[in-house]
Amino acid sequence: MNHTMQIQINTGPNIPGREALSAHVTSVVEHALSHFRELVTRVEVHLSDENGPKDGAGDMRCAMEARLEHHQPIAITHEAATLHQAIDGAADKLARLVGHTLGRQREERDRRTDPPPPGSELPGPA
Repeated sequence: MNHTMQIQINTGPNIPGREALSAHVTSVVEHALSHFRELVTRVEVHLSDENGPKDGAGDMRCAMEARLEHHQPIAITHEAATLHQAIDGAADKLARLVGHTLGRQREERDRRTDPPPPGSELPGPA
C-alpha cells in the first residue's frame, strides 16, 4: 500500500511567515517520520506563541498529533525559545513515540502469533 502522509499545519495569530514556516514544518516532519511513512496517515501540527507579542524564553509551542493506521492518535508537545527549536523538538519526540508505539505493537503481535521455540519453556514451580 502506498499512500501520502498528510500534514496539516495550524498557526496561532502571532506566528509570522506562515508559507515559509509550512514548508519547513513539512520537511522536518517528513524527515522525522520517514521510517514510518507507510503507517502514518496524517500529522496535525499546531504552532503557537504562548506569550503573544511579549518576549519570553520557552514561549513557542509546537504540538503534533499523528494518526497511525489501526491505532488511536498519539500526540506530543514541545516548548522552546524559537519556533524552529519547538518544531525540531516536537518532531523528534513524535518520531520516538511512533517508533515506540509500533515497536510495542510488533512485540505483542510476535508474542501472540509465534509459538515459543522447542525447549524454550521455563520450568514451573516444583
